[in-house]
Amino acid sequence: MFADIRRRPVVPDGRFRTARRSLHRHSLLPWCCFLFLATAGASAHADPGELGEVVVTATLRPTAALDVPGSVTVLERSALHGAGQQHFEDVIAEVPNLNWAGDTARPRYFQIRGIGELAQYQGAPNPSIGFLIDDIDFSGIGTAATLFDVNHVEVLRGPQGARYGANALGGLIYLSSAAPSTEFGGRVELGVGDYNTRRYGAVLTGPVPSLDSSLRLAVQRFTSDGYYSNAYLSRNDTARMDELTLRGRWRIEPSDRLRIDFTVMHTQIDDGYDDFSINNQRTTYSDQPGEDSQHSTGVAAHVEYRTPADWLLTAIASYADSPIRYTYDGDWGNAAFWAPYIFQSNEAQYRHRTTRNFEMRLGGDSRPGTSWVVGAYALDLHEGLEDTIYNLYQDPTSGYLPPASTTQTTSSYAARSTALFGELDQVLAKDLRLSIGLRTERRSVTYQDQLTSTGELPLTRAFAPTDSLWGGNVSLAWKPAPTRTVYALVSRGYKAGGFNLSPGLPTDELRFRPETDLNFEIGYKADLPAQRLRIDTALFYARREALQLLTGTQLQADDPSTFVFFTGNAPGGFNRGLEASVTWQPTATLEAGTTLGLLQTRYHGLVQNGVTLPDRAVPHAPSWQSSVHIAWTDPRGTFARVDLSGMGSFYFDLPPNPTVSRPYWLLGARAGYETTRWSAALWARNLLDKQYAVRGFYFGDEPPDFANKEYVQLGPPRTFGIDLTLLF
Repeated sequence: MFADIRRRPVVPDGRFRTARRSLHRHSLLPWCCFLFLATAGASAHADPGELGEVVVTATLRPTAALDVPGSVTVLERSALHGAGQQHFEDVIAEVPNLNWAGDTARPRYFQIRGIGELAQYQGAPNPSIGFLIDDIDFSGIGTAATLFDVNHVEVLRGPQGARYGANALGGLIYLSSAAPSTEFGGRVELGVGDYNTRRYGAVLTGPVPSLDSSLRLAVQRFTSDGYYSNAYLSRNDTARMDELTLRGRWRIEPSDRLRIDFTVMHTQIDDGYDDFSINNQRTTYSDQPGEDSQHSTGVAAHVEYRTPADWLLTAIASYADSPIRYTYDGDWGNAAFWAPYIFQSNEAQYRHRTTRNFEMRLGGDSRPGTSWVVGAYALDLHEGLEDTIYNLYQDPTSGYLPPASTTQTTSSYAARSTALFGELDQVLAKDLRLSIGLRTERRSVTYQDQLTSTGELPLTRAFAPTDSLWGGNVSLAWKPAPTRTVYALVSRGYKAGGFNLSPGLPTDELRFRPETDLNFEIGYKADLPAQRLRIDTALFYARREALQLLTGTQLQADDPSTFVFFTGNAPGGFNRGLEASVTWQPTATLEAGTTLGLLQTRYHGLVQNGVTLPDRAVPHAPSWQSSVHIAWTDPRGTFARVDLSGMGSFYFDLPPNPTVSRPYWLLGARAGYETTRWSAALWARNLLDKQYAVRGFYFGDEPPDFANKEYVQLGPPRTFGIDLTLLF
């Protein structure tokens, strides 16, 4: 009962609308000031120099970011290494309209423009956000996203129906590790910080001339006690972090026409999970601290062959294996803490997911001004789950001491997707380009499980749905100058349907339909070398149909223990907003940048307990997000970087949960000295030690009356450390 109630969703008070209007104004202030200075500086500086060209590789063909007709953020190496970043979690604030939901030790579920999952799923693992690491599919299990030796991160916002299909309804995140070098070299990295933080890693790269190839190997270990203290167990490490990263890349280039990249990776995340407290502070009282571990091993082969007709044939194959263990203490207390009541609740989930995918595409130019790509894709996903929920509550004053209850679910899930896709680019006039993409996909699922509950007969369930889906895009891009692009985009995304597992649901609630969204977008991009200025802006409006939202119902009006969760379809809704980023390099030693995301979302017509809920924003969709950074590098070796990032309020969940997060700004910095052989840096994150929430719940967890109350999972506090890097 209590483990289920912990996830009971959550409706706002009138103050929220006023606060949101105010926050929009406050969020714009630093961004507008920066833009004013950058624009003024652009007109004043005429000395040559330019920011390096940014290339997007997650599209069907590698394309300069300036020429991509869509909203894209590329985080390059300098941003990934600023302020001591270790995991993708640490740089999410640099991406407009990207958020993540807690309820895990590291981010596993992401939301782009308010679209994405929030918590551990039931039934079909159909992610809304695609997540790839070196072509290896980790959609829905983003815990593996450590940043050691990662070269860049690409975030494609909006539906990627033509590029990636059913798992990219809201967008696509792509991490690319550093490529092997044709020159021998390497580095060793050491770091220490507060909370007993330690990190040490090494990279080795170089050529293998006899095999026409080059190799790169990277290994890193990161440990920390975490940011919570358990008073009951007298321990400071129940929310520990212990993360191992291994990467290997082998690039073979036997000729100018053929290139083969092999990738092997292993991330071993063994984190504790003791991140909730009855008093919403960093002191916990649980007697059974949880665990959030994911051991992911992946391999990929990426082959590119240029045919004699100058067509490019690309073949990509990958495999990933991920055992996942997730446990938590559902009552967040212990026997002495709850006395005289006897209250104990916990849940343990063991998942084992494997994915195999293969993609082949052929592209070329049929005549001047016309280019095309056609391809086929196949995905095979298998996942096994063992989920055990234990509950015991006894009130000695009631005269009735009910026994403990245990519910165990064992399930097997398999999904097979096949898709055909194509894209055509046509130059309509000298500076005008039309692009059309289309993808058709068939997804077949088989699922079966057995549910065993104390005192009840085993229940067996099986589903085998099949969906035929399609998506695509049409765009017009106009280049009034070689360094400027204006585009208009219409794109359609899709997500497969699924099924609910909660026992006792009415027949018409067992299945939920596929979801689609139709996105309209206009944007402006400029890469101005003379002014050392880069601008990227987009306005978007997405109309959503059959929104898949996690909701709930109480099967018996007089029995709260019959409250169950399920995914339902809201008839419609919308997401609209703005995304902008500006990077300015006024001198050879100084760089400044800023990002801004504004977002408004709404669903309508969602039915819960036979009642249509009032329209409101979807969960985890902040009304604004913004970041500013200033980086200075002296040719003699000194460097410094300051980062400021902020986020507006968002709902934690659906009704009847009324709770919202509080807006916040975080300040970080990094400074040091570097030579051609070594570098040393001091870094700090959340310098002002702001307290902010990354996940929130609204339910009763305190006997004897179990009154509803807000409980939050806090983001990291102020942290600082020092890093040393040796190059050879």
